[in-house]
Amino acid sequence: MVYPIGIKEFLQKARQLPVLDVRAPKEYAAGHIPAAHSFPIFDDAQRAKVGTAYKQQGHDPAVLIGLDLFGPRMSGFVKEAGKLAKNKKVLVHCWRGGMRSGAMAWLLGFSGFEVYLLKGGYKAFRRLVQAEFEKPRRLVILSGHTGSGKTDILPYLHRHGQQSIDLEKLAAHKGSAFGSIGMPLQPSTEHFENLLGMELLQLDARQPLWLEDESITIGKVQLPKPLFDQMQAAPTIMLQVPHKLRVQKLAQEYCRTDEAILATAILKIKKRLGGLATKEALAAISDGDMEKMVEIALTYYDKAYTFDLAKKQHVLPLELPGIAPEENAAQVVAFAKQHNLL
Repeated sequence: MVYPIGIKEFLQKARQLPVLDVRAPKEYAAGHIPAAHSFPIFDDAQRAKVGTAYKQQGHDPAVLIGLDLFGPRMSGFVKEAGKLAKNKKVLVHCWRGGMRSGAMAWLLGFSGFEVYLLKGGYKAFRRLVQAEFEKPRRLVILSGHTGSGKTDILPYLHRHGQQSIDLEKLAAHKGSAFGSIGMPLQPSTEHFENLLGMELLQLDARQPLWLEDESITIGKVQLPKPLFDQMQAAPTIMLQVPHKLRVQKLAQEYCRTDEAILATAILKIKKRLGGLATKEALAAISDGDMEKMVEIALTYYDKAYTFDLAKKQHVLPLELPGIAPEENAAQVVAFAKQHNLL
Protein backbone atom coordinates (compact mmCIF):
# COMPACT_ATOMS: atom_id res chain seq x y z
CA MET A 1 0.00 0.00 0.00
CA VAL A 2 1.10 3.59 -0.72
CA TYR A 3 0.13 6.46 1.60
CA PRO A 4 0.88 10.05 0.49
CA ILE A 5 1.75 12.19 3.55
CA GLY A 6 2.91 15.76 4.30
CA ILE A 7 6.41 16.80 5.26
CA LYS A 8 5.84 17.10 9.03
CA GLU A 9 4.37 13.61 9.31
CA PHE A 10 7.12 12.36 6.99
CA LEU A 11 9.88 13.69 9.26
CA GLN A 12 8.15 12.29 12.32
CA LYS A 13 8.04 8.82 10.78
CA ALA A 14 11.68 9.20 9.64
CA ARG A 15 12.72 8.80 13.28
CA GLN A 16 11.83 5.10 13.03
CA LEU A 17 11.60 4.22 9.32
CA PRO A 18 14.21 4.33 6.53
CA VAL A 19 13.95 7.22 4.05
CA LEU A 20 14.65 6.40 0.40
CA ASP A 21 15.75 9.41 -1.68
CA VAL A 22 15.22 8.25 -5.26
CA ARG A 23 16.80 11.31 -6.87
CA ALA A 24 20.06 11.01 -8.81
CA PRO A 25 23.35 10.81 -6.87
CA LYS A 26 24.34 14.34 -7.93
CA GLU A 27 21.10 15.74 -6.51
CA TYR A 28 21.57 13.83 -3.26
CA ALA A 29 25.17 15.05 -2.91
CA ALA A 30 24.08 18.68 -3.30
CA GLY A 31 21.69 18.34 -0.36
CA HIS A 32 19.28 15.85 1.15
CA ILE A 33 17.05 15.16 4.11
CA PRO A 34 19.64 14.24 6.78
CA ALA A 35 18.06 10.85 7.57
CA ALA A 36 17.75 9.77 3.92
CA HIS A 37 19.53 6.95 2.11
CA SER A 38 20.57 7.58 -1.48
CA PHE A 39 18.38 5.17 -3.48
CA PRO A 40 18.52 6.55 -7.04
CA ILE A 41 16.01 5.35 -9.58
CA PHE A 42 18.39 6.72 -12.29
CA ASP A 43 22.10 7.48 -12.12
CA ASP A 44 23.28 10.96 -13.18
CA ALA A 45 23.76 10.03 -16.84
CA GLN A 46 20.38 8.29 -17.04
CA ARG A 47 18.63 11.24 -15.43
CA ALA A 48 20.22 13.56 -17.99
CA LYS A 49 19.12 11.25 -20.80
CA VAL A 50 15.49 11.20 -19.66
CA GLY A 51 15.52 14.95 -19.07
CA THR A 52 16.89 15.66 -22.53
CA ALA A 53 14.26 13.40 -24.10
CA TYR A 54 11.53 15.24 -22.21
CA LYS A 55 12.71 18.62 -23.49
CA GLN A 56 13.31 17.54 -27.06
CA GLN A 57 10.62 14.90 -27.63
CA GLY A 58 7.99 15.46 -24.96
CA HIS A 59 6.43 13.58 -22.06
CA ASP A 60 5.52 10.22 -23.60
CA PRO A 61 8.89 9.40 -25.25
CA ALA A 62 10.69 10.40 -22.04
CA VAL A 63 8.45 8.08 -19.99
CA LEU A 64 9.21 5.17 -22.31
CA ILE A 65 12.96 5.75 -22.01
CA GLY A 66 12.58 5.92 -18.23
CA LEU A 67 10.66 2.65 -18.17
CA ASP A 68 13.34 0.95 -20.28
CA LEU A 69 15.93 2.01 -17.70
CA PHE A 70 13.76 1.26 -14.67
CA GLY A 71 12.33 -2.11 -15.72
CA PRO A 72 15.47 -4.32 -15.65
CA ARG A 73 16.39 -3.03 -12.18
CA MET A 74 13.05 -3.50 -10.42
CA SER A 75 13.91 -6.73 -8.62
CA GLY A 76 17.17 -5.19 -7.44
CA PHE A 77 15.34 -2.21 -5.98
CA VAL A 78 12.99 -4.49 -4.07
CA LYS A 79 15.88 -6.54 -2.67
CA GLU A 80 17.84 -3.44 -1.59
CA ALA A 81 14.77 -1.89 0.03
CA GLY A 82 14.25 -5.13 1.94
CA LYS A 83 17.75 -4.87 3.41
CA LEU A 84 17.03 -1.35 4.68
CA ALA A 85 13.49 -2.04 5.91
CA LYS A 86 13.26 -5.31 7.77
CA ASN A 87 9.61 -4.65 8.65
CA LYS A 88 8.86 -3.66 5.02
CA LYS A 89 7.85 -0.10 5.93
CA VAL A 90 9.61 2.73 4.06
CA LEU A 91 9.43 6.43 3.31
CA VAL A 92 10.04 7.53 -0.29
CA HIS A 93 10.60 10.89 -1.96
CA CYS A 94 12.05 12.49 -5.08
CA TRP A 95 12.51 16.14 -6.08
CA ARG A 96 8.87 17.29 -6.14
CA GLY A 97 6.82 14.15 -5.54
CA GLY A 98 6.49 13.31 -9.21
CA MET A 99 7.13 10.33 -11.45
CA ARG A 100 10.32 9.01 -9.91
CA SER A 101 9.02 8.63 -6.37
CA GLY A 102 5.63 7.57 -7.73
CA ALA A 103 7.22 4.76 -9.74
CA MET A 104 9.32 3.56 -6.79
CA ALA A 105 6.36 3.77 -4.41
CA TRP A 106 4.22 1.74 -6.83
CA LEU A 107 6.93 -0.92 -7.21
CA LEU A 108 7.54 -1.30 -3.48
CA GLY A 109 3.82 -1.16 -2.69
CA PHE A 110 3.17 -3.87 -5.29
CA SER A 111 5.94 -5.93 -3.67
CA GLY A 112 4.28 -5.91 -0.27
CA PHE A 113 5.87 -2.86 1.35
CA GLU A 114 3.98 -0.25 3.34
CA VAL A 115 5.12 2.93 1.58
CA TYR A 116 4.75 6.52 2.79
CA LEU A 117 5.20 8.92 -0.14
CA LEU A 118 6.21 12.52 0.54
CA LYS A 119 3.79 14.97 -1.04
CA GLY A 120 5.76 17.76 -2.70
CA GLY A 121 9.02 15.81 -2.43
CA TYR A 122 12.35 17.30 -1.36
CA LYS A 123 11.03 20.76 -2.33
CA ALA A 124 8.51 20.49 0.51
CA PHE A 125 11.36 19.77 2.93
CA ARG A 126 13.34 22.74 1.63
CA ARG A 127 10.34 25.05 2.08
CA LEU A 128 9.96 23.85 5.67
CA VAL A 129 13.65 24.44 6.38
CA GLN A 130 13.62 27.93 4.88
CA ALA A 131 10.60 28.80 7.02
CA GLU A 132 12.60 27.87 10.14
CA PHE A 133 15.21 30.51 9.30
CA GLU A 134 12.51 33.17 9.04
CA LYS A 135 11.01 32.49 12.48
CA PRO A 136 11.69 35.18 15.09
CA ARG A 137 13.84 33.66 17.83
CA ARG A 138 15.15 34.67 21.24
CA LEU A 139 18.84 34.38 20.43
CA VAL A 140 21.76 34.81 22.80
CA ILE A 141 25.10 35.09 21.03
CA LEU A 142 28.32 33.87 22.60
CA SER A 143 31.25 35.95 21.39
CA GLY A 144 34.91 36.33 22.22
CA HIS A 145 38.34 36.47 20.64
CA THR A 146 39.82 33.36 19.05
CA GLY A 147 40.83 30.85 21.72
CA SER A 148 38.24 31.99 24.29
CA GLY A 149 36.64 28.55 24.32
CA LYS A 150 33.23 29.62 23.02
CA THR A 151 32.55 26.39 21.13
CA ASP A 152 33.59 24.28 24.13
CA ILE A 153 30.95 25.96 26.31
CA LEU A 154 27.97 25.18 24.04
CA PRO A 155 27.33 21.52 25.03
CA TYR A 156 27.57 22.35 28.73
CA LEU A 157 24.74 24.88 28.41
CA HIS A 158 22.33 21.94 28.09
CA ARG A 159 23.07 21.01 31.71
CA HIS A 160 21.55 24.35 32.68
CA GLY A 161 18.37 23.78 30.71
CA GLN A 162 19.50 25.86 27.75
CA GLN A 163 19.13 25.26 24.01
CA SER A 164 22.20 25.59 21.80
CA ILE A 165 23.38 24.70 18.31
CA ASP A 166 27.03 24.27 17.33
CA LEU A 167 27.09 25.97 13.92
CA GLU A 168 30.76 25.15 13.35
CA LYS A 169 30.16 21.46 13.93
CA LEU A 170 27.35 21.46 11.35
CA ALA A 171 29.53 23.43 8.91
CA ALA A 172 32.56 21.18 9.60
CA HIS A 173 34.72 24.28 9.93
CA LYS A 174 35.92 26.50 12.79
CA GLY A 175 35.63 29.71 10.82
CA SER A 176 39.24 30.82 10.27
CA ALA A 177 42.16 30.05 7.98
CA PHE A 178 42.90 27.24 10.46
CA GLY A 179 39.24 26.22 10.58
CA SER A 180 39.41 23.08 8.45
CA ILE A 181 42.17 21.48 10.52
CA GLY A 182 40.97 18.21 12.03
CA MET A 183 37.52 18.58 10.50
CA PRO A 184 35.74 16.42 7.87
CA LEU A 185 34.93 17.79 4.41
CA GLN A 186 32.42 20.61 4.52
CA PRO A 187 28.86 20.04 3.30
CA SER A 188 27.40 22.22 0.56
CA THR A 189 25.61 25.36 1.73
CA GLU A 190 22.33 23.69 0.82
CA HIS A 191 23.04 20.64 2.96
CA PHE A 192 24.35 22.80 5.80
CA GLU A 193 20.98 24.55 5.72
CA ASN A 194 19.27 21.15 5.85
CA LEU A 195 21.30 20.09 8.90
CA LEU A 196 20.68 23.42 10.62
CA GLY A 197 17.00 23.38 9.75
CA MET A 198 16.60 19.91 11.28
CA GLU A 199 18.25 21.13 14.48
CA LEU A 200 15.93 24.14 14.65
CA LEU A 201 12.85 21.96 14.04
CA GLN A 202 13.65 19.98 17.19
CA LEU A 203 13.86 23.08 19.40
CA ASP A 204 11.25 25.26 21.09
CA ALA A 205 11.21 28.56 19.14
CA ARG A 206 9.73 30.31 22.19
CA GLN A 207 12.73 29.51 24.38
CA PRO A 208 16.17 31.19 24.17
CA LEU A 209 18.68 29.69 21.74
CA TRP A 210 22.43 30.07 22.21
CA LEU A 211 24.63 30.39 19.14
CA GLU A 212 28.29 31.15 18.73
CA ASP A 213 29.11 34.44 17.03
CA GLU A 214 29.97 33.82 13.36
CA SER A 215 30.56 35.66 10.13
CA ILE A 216 27.92 35.05 7.47
CA THR A 217 30.33 32.50 5.96
CA ILE A 218 31.83 29.60 7.91
CA GLY A 219 34.58 28.30 5.67
CA LYS A 220 32.85 27.71 2.33
CA VAL A 221 29.27 27.51 3.59
CA GLN A 222 26.97 30.43 4.19
CA LEU A 223 24.56 31.06 7.02
CA PRO A 224 20.95 31.73 5.98
CA LYS A 225 20.65 35.51 5.86
CA PRO A 226 17.37 35.77 7.82
CA LEU A 227 18.96 33.89 10.73
CA PHE A 228 22.26 35.79 10.40
CA ASP A 229 20.41 39.12 10.55
CA GLN A 230 18.74 38.00 13.78
CA MET A 231 22.14 36.99 15.17
CA GLN A 232 23.54 40.43 14.40
CA ALA A 233 20.69 42.14 16.28
CA ALA A 234 20.65 39.72 19.23
CA PRO A 235 22.29 40.41 22.62
CA THR A 236 25.91 39.28 22.59
CA ILE A 237 27.93 38.10 25.57
CA MET A 238 31.58 38.93 24.93
CA LEU A 239 33.89 36.50 26.75
CA GLN A 240 37.06 38.15 27.99
CA VAL A 241 39.66 35.47 28.71
CA PRO A 242 43.32 36.25 29.55
CA HIS A 243 45.40 36.51 26.38
CA LYS A 244 48.04 34.11 27.71
CA LEU A 245 45.46 31.37 28.29
CA ARG A 246 44.08 31.79 24.77
CA VAL A 247 47.57 31.44 23.30
CA GLN A 248 48.26 28.32 25.37
CA LYS A 249 44.94 26.73 24.42
CA LEU A 250 45.45 27.28 20.67
CA ALA A 251 49.11 26.24 20.78
CA GLN A 252 48.13 22.99 22.50
CA GLU A 253 45.51 22.31 19.81
CA TYR A 254 47.86 23.02 16.91
CA CYS A 255 50.96 21.24 18.26
CA ARG A 256 49.45 17.96 17.06
CA THR A 257 48.89 19.27 13.52
CA ASP A 258 51.21 18.59 10.59
CA GLU A 259 53.62 21.49 9.95
CA ALA A 260 52.68 21.72 6.27
CA ILE A 261 48.99 22.16 7.14
CA LEU A 262 49.79 24.97 9.58
CA ALA A 263 52.07 26.65 7.06
CA THR A 264 49.31 26.55 4.44
CA ALA A 265 46.91 28.19 6.91
CA ILE A 266 49.41 30.98 7.65
CA LEU A 267 49.93 31.60 3.94
CA LYS A 268 46.17 32.07 3.52
CA ILE A 269 46.40 35.23 5.66
CA LYS A 270 49.80 36.37 4.35
CA LYS A 271 48.45 39.64 2.94
CA ARG A 272 46.85 40.55 6.26
CA LEU A 273 49.83 39.55 8.38
CA GLY A 274 52.44 41.17 6.17
CA GLY A 275 55.60 39.64 4.76
CA LEU A 276 57.77 39.89 7.89
CA ALA A 277 55.15 38.48 10.28
CA THR A 278 54.40 35.67 7.84
CA LYS A 279 58.09 34.78 7.64
CA GLU A 280 58.34 34.77 11.45
CA ALA A 281 55.22 32.62 11.80
CA LEU A 282 56.53 30.06 9.29
CA ALA A 283 59.86 29.97 11.11
CA ALA A 284 58.05 29.41 14.42
CA ILE A 285 56.18 26.46 12.90
CA SER A 286 59.43 25.00 11.64
CA ASP A 287 60.98 25.41 15.11
CA GLY A 288 57.97 23.83 16.79
CA ASP A 289 57.25 27.05 18.68
CA MET A 290 53.45 26.94 18.47
CA GLU A 291 52.94 29.70 21.03
CA LYS A 292 54.92 32.16 18.95
CA MET A 293 53.03 31.18 15.80
CA VAL A 294 49.72 31.65 17.61
CA GLU A 295 50.81 35.03 19.00
CA ILE A 296 51.55 36.25 15.47
CA ALA A 297 48.28 34.91 14.01
CA LEU A 298 46.24 36.46 16.84
CA THR A 299 47.50 39.95 16.00
CA TYR A 300 45.37 39.66 12.86
CA TYR A 301 42.43 37.68 14.25
CA ASP A 302 42.01 39.88 17.35
CA LYS A 303 41.87 43.03 15.22
CA ALA A 304 39.37 41.43 12.83
CA TYR A 305 37.16 40.24 15.71
CA THR A 306 37.19 43.65 17.37
CA PHE A 307 36.20 45.26 14.07
CA ASP A 308 33.28 42.86 13.58
CA LEU A 309 32.16 43.23 17.19
CA ALA A 310 31.83 47.00 16.72
CA LYS A 311 28.92 46.31 14.33
CA LYS A 312 26.92 44.64 17.10
CA GLN A 313 24.04 46.52 18.70
CA HIS A 314 24.02 44.96 22.18
CA VAL A 315 27.33 43.68 23.59
CA LEU A 316 27.81 42.66 27.23
CA PRO A 317 31.41 41.93 28.33
CA LEU A 318 32.01 39.07 30.76
CA GLU A 319 35.44 38.52 32.29
CA LEU A 320 36.36 34.89 32.86
CA PRO A 321 39.49 33.88 34.80
CA GLY A 322 40.00 30.59 32.93
CA ILE A 323 38.82 28.49 30.00
CA ALA A 324 37.30 25.46 31.77
CA PRO A 325 34.10 25.02 29.71
CA GLU A 326 31.91 23.48 32.43
CA GLU A 327 32.66 26.27 34.89
CA ASN A 328 32.35 28.96 32.23
CA ALA A 329 28.98 27.63 31.08
CA ALA A 330 27.60 28.09 34.60
CA GLN A 331 28.97 31.64 34.78
CA VAL A 332 27.64 32.53 31.34
CA VAL A 333 24.11 31.33 32.16
CA ALA A 334 24.13 33.18 35.50
CA PHE A 335 25.35 36.33 33.71
CA ALA A 336 22.61 36.03 31.07
CA LYS A 337 19.94 35.67 33.76
CA GLN A 338 21.35 38.66 35.61
CA HIS A 339 20.86 40.75 32.45
CA ASN A 340 17.38 39.35 31.74
CA LEU A 341 18.42 37.56 28.56
CA LEU A 342 16.78 34.28 29.62
